[in-house]
Amino acid sequence: MKALRWHGKKDIRCDNHLPDPTIEDGRDAIVKVSSCAICGSDLHLYDGFMPGMKHGDIMGHEFMGEVMEVGKDNKKLKVGDRVVVPFTIVCGDCDQCRKGNFSVCERSNRNKSVADKVFGHSTAGLYGYTHLTGGYAGGQAEYVRVPYADVGPVVIPDGLSDEQVLFLGDILPTGWQAAAQCEIEPSDTVVVWGAGPVGQFCVRSAVLMGARQVVCIDNVPERLSMAQAGGAIPINFDEESVIERLQELTKGKGPEKCIDAVGMEAHASRSLDSMYDRVKQAAMMETDRPHVLREMIYVCRPGGILSIPGVYGGLLDKIPFGAAMNKGLTFRMGQTHVNRWTDDLLERIQEGQIDPSFVITHTVSLEQGPEMYKIFREKQDGCIKVVLKP
Repeated sequence: MKALRWHGKKDIRCDNHLPDPTIEDGRDAIVKVSSCAICGSDLHLYDGFMPGMKHGDIMGHEFMGEVMEVGKDNKKLKVGDRVVVPFTIVCGDCDQCRKGNFSVCERSNRNKSVADKVFGHSTAGLYGYTHLTGGYAGGQAEYVRVPYADVGPVVIPDGLSDEQVLFLGDILPTGWQAAAQCEIEPSDTVVVWGAGPVGQFCVRSAVLMGARQVVCIDNVPERLSMAQAGGAIPINFDEESVIERLQELTKGKGPEKCIDAVGMEAHASRSLDSMYDRVKQAAMMETDRPHVLREMIYVCRPGGILSIPGVYGGLLDKIPFGAAMNKGLTFRMGQTHVNRWTDDLLERIQEGQIDPSFVITHTVSLEQGPEMYKIFREKQDGCIKVVLKP
């Protein structure tokens, strides 16, 4: 088969003649990929900011396709089923899975001992996302082995296109969970930092949940236009002061709910902030650029909630924790508990409440994937979301 593989920082290649995956456990399934996508989290691997990647690792954690083979113990799926595969690999049996905390499944991480040392306790296994999360082959490939396939995959009914349902595996439930964590009330102002794909779904989720006003912050005009079309008030941080504009929109009170849809590679609206984080990151004195977190803590209304779907990988510097403590802010964060939300979101797609395909700007072959990583990374050609067709 062919697949996109990591060969080092900013070196993604479409390699051919790789061995097809095979059933390794009775609960497995083999899926022939019909559509997959490049996620913003993949760029953290592309840029070399996430530890634990190895030469030849298959990329990608947003994918769907047709079930070609099932293990002997898999009673959920049958050959020919069309499925979306959540990026979190879940066993369904451990304490955390039974509580619905699927992204911290206690059994699916094959490298649990290593992750325990790094994080204190391991989290769930993830497709195509470093050996700290199990070293599983990803979905930017022609075929994928899906472990615990009697739990995770979402069977898709007839009548829905790949483009409508593909993002059920990651960015749609990620945006939805980010908004749900905010406990949105009708009087709330919800501010989303980042108008990338996850930010777009945060905006639309907050609107569906009934926020009084939703604001989205970015500096890419195409992204801001898309967020505005979804119901957000746009702020371009290159053109105006974020703090002053939010003060104006909230009559000096500050937003009640703030969402960081950016994560470790945040850009600063002030050049000194950006320079500070980039120098510290280059010198390995911090691993992530936390400008968005600092700004959220500063602007959030006392008693408010900070929701953090943006991915962080290591150590942060100069976080104003005293302000957060004294303002009584609540932090909610984590990888997405995808299967907690998929039934509801699939029903909303079927009912026409949301059509996730709006976020797609580029659809190309798998062979064009390496080029699209660069275009997506540099935000060229109006690129917001890339779908690949193996």
